[in-house]
Amino acid sequence: MTDSQNRGGSGPTSEHDRAGVFRRAGDPDKPDEFERLYRQRESERRTVGAARRVPEAGEAPPIRPEKRRTHSSGRVYDGTGRDRRSRQRHKKRFRNVAAGVLVVLIILLTVPPALFYSWADSRLVRVDAVTDYEGRPEGQPGTTYLIVGSDSRDGLSEEEMDELATGYAQGRRTDSIMLLYIPEGDASPTIVSVPRDSYVPMAIPGYADNKINTAFADAVCGTDDAGEEVCGGPGPLVETFERASGVHVDHYVEIGMGGFVDLVDAVGGVELCPEQAMQDPKAGLDIEAGCQMMDGGTALGYVRTRATPRADLDRIQRQREFFAELVQTATEPSTLFNPFRVMPLVTAGTDTFIVDDDVHLRHLATMVLAMRGGTQTTSVPVGSTPTLDGVGSVVVWDEVRSEEMFTAIRAGEPIPESAMQD
Repeated sequence: MTDSQNRGGSGPTSEHDRAGVFRRAGDPDKPDEFERLYRQRESERRTVGAARRVPEAGEAPPIRPEKRRTHSSGRVYDGTGRDRRSRQRHKKRFRNVAAGVLVVLIILLTVPPALFYSWADSRLVRVDAVTDYEGRPEGQPGTTYLIVGSDSRDGLSEEEMDELATGYAQGRRTDSIMLLYIPEGDASPTIVSVPRDSYVPMAIPGYADNKINTAFADAVCGTDDAGEEVCGGPGPLVETFERASGVHVDHYVEIGMGGFVDLVDAVGGVELCPEQAMQDPKAGLDIEAGCQMMDGGTALGYVRTRATPRADLDRIQRQREFFAELVQTATEPSTLFNPFRVMPLVTAGTDTFIVDDDVHLRHLATMVLAMRGGTQTTSVPVGSTPTLDGVGSVVVWDEVRSEEMFTAIRAGEPIPESAMQD
């Protein structure tokens, strides 16, 4: 009875019968915390029975104005995610294109240079120049290159031989012999000229006591200890120098006259500074004193002439001067990064270089770069220049100072000043 009366009444009990209203003990007009948090707001209530349209298949859902939000940058978000997915597709497409371009660049930067290197390396002429033999010096710290300039006319036409005044001699002999010594560590490399008239008794395999040039002349033959004929060439020359000096030679490099001229012309000439005017019809040379640019033909005559008071000894100094200048010019950025110079330079060099079996293009590059700047130049110290019966005028090494030089090289140490020859 009481319940039925209260259901329609206005008392507190009747509040319990209202939908969604719950009152606990306390203030009857104050909503409970539970009601405050979970009671549905009037603005969010849906009208019962209101019609709702279902979008057709493939139709984008309607954009609700209240869902639009504006970013601080000005972009409008519609809540569907279409803009975000579009941006992701563009980013993915950009990444794919960028990756493709990167792959193409890597191929262009690596494949052609690798092919060019292989092609150039295959052009080197290799000979059996550095060989083992009984009593050969042990290897030492650092690296040594025996560099030979020969008077070979191979590759020159009769017109070129006339123009360069090389003559028509057959075979080949040494025009210059140099030892490039690259010590370990930070010490500067040293170019040591070896006079080609150096007297090397008991050093030339298969020959009587003679000049070191005899070991290279392929037109001269002798008989070794086994009774076999031995003719001059790169191998006998390397062995002769090793026996005479006690220094182990790591690599052999040779270039003839034609290659010499091509190298100089490929770098655009070299600047040399003769102290006096020089004329030598035998070398095709006619130049004034002072610094001047020399092309290949002029530079060849400059390093070959003996028309000076000290003849071969003066020529050695000019050869060292030329070699240092050529290396400096060939390694300048204006040459290395100019394809119109570096490609003819590599082509000319690999077409005429003769090297030992273990030398590759990278060894030649290492050799040249090691000499860029700070290279010292000297000669094997000379003691006397007598004339010997059956041999002629020779150069005899200074026994004490030359041994001091070779001892330093064998130990991998810088050559002391006291052993340097002007």
